[in-house]
Amino acid sequence: MSSRILLIEDEPGLVMTVTDLLAAEGFQVDSATDGEAGLQRALREDFDLIILDIMLPKKSGFLVCQELRQQGRDVAILMLTAKTQVTDRVVGLKLGADDYLTKPFDPFELLARVEALLRRVKKGGLVPVRTFQFENVEVDFETGEVSKGGNPVSLAAKELSLLQYLVNQRGRIVPREELLQKVWEYQSEVNSRTVDVHIAWLRQKLEDNPQNPRYIQTIRGKGYRFAA
Repeated sequence: MSSRILLIEDEPGLVMTVTDLLAAEGFQVDSATDGEAGLQRALREDFDLIILDIMLPKKSGFLVCQELRQQGRDVAILMLTAKTQVTDRVVGLKLGADDYLTKPFDPFELLARVEALLRRVKKGGLVPVRTFQFENVEVDFETGEVSKGGNPVSLAAKELSLLQYLVNQRGRIVPREELLQKVWEYQSEVNSRTVDVHIAWLRQKLEDNPQNPRYIQTIRGKGYRFAA
């Protein structure tokens, strides 16, 4: 059975182009041209992936993403933006998007991102679930519950997957490219700052001193390391 993709985009030309591109690869593509209609379809029907533009009529992509996550929908979300400001990408990822792509984009890169996210959905997890504790942080990877100093901490799905991979590789320097392959499941080199953004948010939420992290460390020129 082919994967179902919902494209929420208000540019008719882009809707046609992306729909034709994905349909040619065997995907079933539905579309909505405003945020409110897209949100209702996403809540009412089951999709494997949502391609979500940020600038939409009636309801922004940010709000659509936020409401989907608040209602417990763990569908993969790839955000599209015509803007180049890092803040827009960071906001989308913080609200629970799995990845982003800036317009204009190469069709082959869009396909690579889509296929990578769908592989994650089908596998239902990258590493064995487990619990882990460091300092005053407790993580239950099976339930997704995280607390710091006894207070609950909200982690987006991809933040949790990234933390889980680093914890399972703790003590070892993990190259950025490996994280893109193992956590995001990219099969070839992709120019993406997604890893860096997610690392920054993990530090903000879990480290006592995010500017000088004790656990989620950057090894300059080599990658990242979880130092337990």
